[in-house]
Amino acid sequence: MSPLRALLLALAVGLAGCPADEAVEPEPHGDHSDEQLWTCGMHPEVVEDAPGSCPICKMDLTPISRARGETAVIIDPLVVQNMGVRVSAVRKGPIFRHVRSVGEIDVAEDEVSVVNLRYSGWIEKIHVDETGVEVRRGQGLFDIYSPELLSAQEELLLALRTEGEDGVRTKAARTRLRNWDVPSSVIDKIVAKRQTRRTITVRAPRAGFVLHKNVVEGARVNAGSDLYRIGNLQEIWVNTEVYESDAPWVRVGQKAVMELGFAAGAPLVGEVSYVYPTLNRSSRTLTVRLEFPNPGLALKPGMFATVRIETRRKEDALIIPTESIIHSGERQLVFVADGIGHYTPRDIDTGLVGDRHLTEVIGGLREGEQVVISGQFLLDSESQLQEAVEKLLEARLQAASGQPAPDHEGHDHEAGGPWTCPMHPEIVEDAFSTCPICGMDLVEQAP
Repeated sequence: MSPLRALLLALAVGLAGCPADEAVEPEPHGDHSDEQLWTCGMHPEVVEDAPGSCPICKMDLTPISRARGETAVIIDPLVVQNMGVRVSAVRKGPIFRHVRSVGEIDVAEDEVSVVNLRYSGWIEKIHVDETGVEVRRGQGLFDIYSPELLSAQEELLLALRTEGEDGVRTKAARTRLRNWDVPSSVIDKIVAKRQTRRTITVRAPRAGFVLHKNVVEGARVNAGSDLYRIGNLQEIWVNTEVYESDAPWVRVGQKAVMELGFAAGAPLVGEVSYVYPTLNRSSRTLTVRLEFPNPGLALKPGMFATVRIETRRKEDALIIPTESIIHSGERQLVFVADGIGHYTPRDIDTGLVGDRHLTEVIGGLREGEQVVISGQFLLDSESQLQEAVEKLLEARLQAASGQPAPDHEGHDHEAGGPWTCPMHPEIVEDAFSTCPICGMDLVEQAP
């Protein structure tokens, strides 16, 4: 049996066993709604009409609130200390939420260049013969012999001899070589020396690392073949997946933090650079691309990392600790401390549930109020217990005054019977009352 039910049972039995001549005498005006009663914080079955000490444990009695709606819970300070009640102030401050996921480091697509020839030929000599080698912009990669290039050079020299440097055919021959990505410096040397070059050196279009190499010395290559793939790793991408429920809150430009397993405690800061427009149908996730600097090239493509994206940040929100909130169905409840031993339940409306165990309050509290963050569930039980005690006291007062107890609709019960408890059918009374075990209203037995 739960402690709450045991206390209710003890109280109900005590009330049921009270002789009729010891019942509380009604006041002349017959209105008991404002009568102040006193009870023991440790023994709620003890109820007195005046302050004093508990006959069981000798503790001072505390008043029972008769208010409706927000019923205050009044507890002895010693009991409050034993319950470990702690409070926190309602304050204004920043609140945010992080979306946490796992991402894979990849080469930034806008930092990658491909060496692709526009003519066919044979590789005469390779200058960069290993994948992963770092190259400079303009560094020679390989020398190639191409009959097409040699023929174009001869056409250029022929046009120079017949028409000069300003001739139409000369300009057309220069343009043809430039369209084949022959450097202007090489064309100028051919014109200056009036001599063709058997091989042309192909150079790196950007600085970076050789990510892919598809050529060997002496091989024949065709026009359109990708021979090298060179990428700059100073800036890297991280592709991560976020759940469908978090997808609406991720935006381009939001701050992102990444941590690696081998460098715990040394997070790197980047940002969201792109949010893909479509959802993955199978995993129900959205792909998000993050950009991070890569100082020292510590981040290697292919690594996995833990990322956190900061979303829905509010700078001046009214916030309370999340642990102070009691979730009861559709209600969200907190206990407001009005002083030591005096607590009032309060319904609140909440907004963003953020990190650091903070929750935004959009209604029901004011800045500076104190809310209970530890022991609130015991206070909730005490509040329910006091409410049950009040119902039993109300029935006791009405029975003492000789008035029939009102039903749930506020009307007097008509004579009838016998009456029984829906939860405890062994309880049978000749007149309407409440169950001495659970405190429920008795119902008339069917004939």
